[in-house]
Amino acid sequence: MTTGSKLAVSVMMAVVSAQVSAVELGEFNGTTFAVDGYVKAEGVFIMPDDGDNSFEGSARQSRINFSMARTIGEHKTLAFIEGDFWDDSTEADSSYAWRLRHAYVSVDDVTVGQTWNGQFFATAPFDVGMINFFGSGTGGIAGNGAVVRPDLVLHYKLGGALFSLQDPAYSDADYPDLVASYTHRTESGHAFNVAVTGRDVETGNGDASEFGAALSVAGKLKFGNTDLSLSAFSGEGAGVYAGWGFNGARGTATSDVDESGDLITTTGFSAGIAHQFTDKLQGIVRYGQVEADEVAAGMDEDTLEMTNVTLIYNYLPKLELGLEWRDQNVANRPPSAASTSQRPAGSQVEVMARYRF
Repeated sequence: MTTGSKLAVSVMMAVVSAQVSAVELGEFNGTTFAVDGYVKAEGVFIMPDDGDNSFEGSARQSRINFSMARTIGEHKTLAFIEGDFWDDSTEADSSYAWRLRHAYVSVDDVTVGQTWNGQFFATAPFDVGMINFFGSGTGGIAGNGAVVRPDLVLHYKLGGALFSLQDPAYSDADYPDLVASYTHRTESGHAFNVAVTGRDVETGNGDASEFGAALSVAGKLKFGNTDLSLSAFSGEGAGVYAGWGFNGARGTATSDVDESGDLITTTGFSAGIAHQFTDKLQGIVRYGQVEADEVAAGMDEDTLEMTNVTLIYNYLPKLELGLEWRDQNVANRPPSAASTSQRPAGSQVEVMARYRF
């Protein structure tokens, strides 16, 4: 497997703990074509802290991807494209538009295109995973799904180091958002990561901006059939990527400055344990929280908290059945008439079936 394809597989598998193997379609003129993805059906029982209980069913998370790998001289190249059906721009409840998730090219240790940000690589591979589609990395520096795949990213991998230049979260930034991280893995299966982030942050005072930097550490410890994951971060300018800021959880509009335009500090941590009970049954317990040292007037909470308890059963080699209870203290996104991405404060129970092809 090429360096680029290893990167692609590790990226796709960082959030869910499952076995993936792309189906090779064959080779044409020296290029190997492969297809991968899954069909997922989910039912979510929603029990909000305020309001009536409800139920949502969907297969919108189903996705498909294609890869094209080729060796040109001594260079290993990979083109990768993936989409799902989460675009909620359509009005009909049962008709959803195709959404581009990934579209990138890798040449040896350089990757460019739309794909995971550097914060994701610094935390997700060291997490225990879950079924939750909203806030799957809450507590880590990459917990905001709204910006987890910037429109353009450039990654350069050098040994255990990864350097990233990203389409800035602030549209008028003078330079790309920056991430530098280093991963160390041991022969016994333990893994550790340290990352530094920096970006040009909009202050709201005309065209003025300030530089915000943050530090993140993450690790996964492996003890036989049990994985223990821990992560923590703190700094300025990190709220938009972590999914919590001065104005709470607001997707791409998460604020890293207070009402005077001064940078706030965001701090978060997560802890999780995953245990393989049998060859087919895995259990996961995870807790994550993100806190802003200053929040807008009228906000009841300065901290976003999320707890997940998950069971995943491999009924067949490529068919997973899942059950997850989760609870969060505030909504992760504001209600919008044009979006079904709202997840209210309270508890949820998800039942899902996912078939990988």
